[in-house]
Amino acid sequence: MTRNPATRNPATRNGRRAAQREPTGTGGQPTPVMMLLVVIATLGVLAYAGFLLAPDSRGDLLPYVMVLVAECVLVLHALLSMWTILSSGRDPRDFAVHAAAARLLPRLARGDDTVHLRGAPVQIDVFVTVYGEELATVRRTVTAAVALRGAHHTWVLDDGKSDDVRALAAELGARYVRRLSSHGAKAGNINHALLLAKGGFFAIFDADFVPSPRFLLETMPIFVHDDVAFVQTPQVYGNLDTVVARGAAYMQTVFYRFIQPGRNRFNAAFCVGTNVVFRRRAVDEIGGIHTDSKSEDVWTALLLHERGWRSVFLPDALAVGDAPETIEAYSKQQLRWATGGFEILLHHNPLSRRRTLTTDQRIQYLVTATFYLAGICPLLLLLVPPLEIYFDLRPMTLETTVFTWALYYAGFYVMQILLAWFAVGSFRWETLTLATVSFPIYTKALWNALVGRDVGWHVTGSATRRSPFNFIIPQTLFFLFLALTTVVAVWRDVDNGVFTLATAWNATNTLILGAFVVTALREAHVLAHPPVRGEAVTPPAATATLTVVARPPAAAIPEPVPVASDAELLPVGGDR
Repeated sequence: MTRNPATRNPATRNGRRAAQREPTGTGGQPTPVMMLLVVIATLGVLAYAGFLLAPDSRGDLLPYVMVLVAECVLVLHALLSMWTILSSGRDPRDFAVHAAAARLLPRLARGDDTVHLRGAPVQIDVFVTVYGEELATVRRTVTAAVALRGAHHTWVLDDGKSDDVRALAAELGARYVRRLSSHGAKAGNINHALLLAKGGFFAIFDADFVPSPRFLLETMPIFVHDDVAFVQTPQVYGNLDTVVARGAAYMQTVFYRFIQPGRNRFNAAFCVGTNVVFRRRAVDEIGGIHTDSKSEDVWTALLLHERGWRSVFLPDALAVGDAPETIEAYSKQQLRWATGGFEILLHHNPLSRRRTLTTDQRIQYLVTATFYLAGICPLLLLLVPPLEIYFDLRPMTLETTVFTWALYYAGFYVMQILLAWFAVGSFRWETLTLATVSFPIYTKALWNALVGRDVGWHVTGSATRRSPFNFIIPQTLFFLFLALTTVVAVWRDVDNGVFTLATAWNATNTLILGAFVVTALREAHVLAHPPVRGEAVTPPAATATLTVVARPPAAAIPEPVPVASDAELLPVGGDR
């Protein structure tokens, strides 16, 4: 007779290790059309891989190796992404979670909104991490954090050391914490707050992410399972006003709608640093939030999974934040994220025997650690057409016709674009542009991880008034080189009377890089001629569809119940 996994004790490490092999369920439900596209795209990937590896297709060594290396990385990630998407479709809210949700606020009728799990009251802390964001941005988030339904204490963790933020916290009734040093960046800030806060659970919000009043009501019931270390919700963006913001936001669409829900099945959904709730006991077990990397979120999740804890991704939009709006902000964000991923690959390889992970978790974390290698691949592919134009070196044999190459290529890339198109709802050229031109950022991140260089901490969205061209010198030089190469190629083809694939390929790359340079020119113009700022714009209502990276919030959200009176909150500058 098979033992019921529910009888295992999840409070022990062995119990959690056994439980994680039989996950409770997952969220995110791809439609039948989405599943069909995934299957077709998978077949296209396999056909293209077979075409590349066929001996009859090989051309000159140098360009062939460049294409082979780049495409193998892209093919591998495409296949693993398809596998993860096909694994999604189960709801993380099982019967126990629904039962806990029904009993979450048992004393609400008497005016007591203390959260209960298994009939026992729990104490919750809500951390808002601040590091120099605009005061209006901090105000929106802290106001929403204080108003969350379910009794809790709101803490403003100010590493920016701003007296204005201190006054704001006092005005809104939140506790204020300012530490003497900024050691450990955001992770150190949270760990310092954990020395002061005593709640059994704590939520984290970046200063630019405004939570829905129902955030705790939706996430806390999942902790009825004692082996759950954290519940993560998506990053949803409301400031899709610039090319960079739209491109950065939609780059994560498939990830939050399908990849993270699919990772629930493997107990490999990881933390993204904000819009998350942690169980205090789990974090204490690994010594706090990981501080040795600027990607503390992924590292913390990895260490928790190694200890046998379970994570749950809830694919509901429960907080709205800001995507990076400028090239500088985007570059700093991607550099930090990519460096953290490469650090895992080089210093904590998930395939190592020393990692106490399941096979599924090893594969998923390997995908995470190598994801930004796919961002370096365009560097190799951009150089292939010039090799043919200048040196007559071809990656494929002359016997391979343009039609044959295009057929296999379309089976791979066109299906990837159609898949992304279906996920986003339309074709987003901004995403294609950013994915193509970000290779200098990811190359620098790989170098930083190799030599152990600290990238420093930069708040997402933070930027100086420096010219965007200061951050895209490699892209600008590549654009000029490819534009000149296109002129040479067209001249050559006209002289020969044959229009070649290399010319078309190079011209396409030139147009993509040119679109990015135009974006930089427009941004530089705005910086040189800043608009006159009027009154602060009221953020969109919680019921508005802000983007498509997650399921939209419920159509109607009840008014928040008052959490605590000002007298119950720690005065600013009080005993800490």
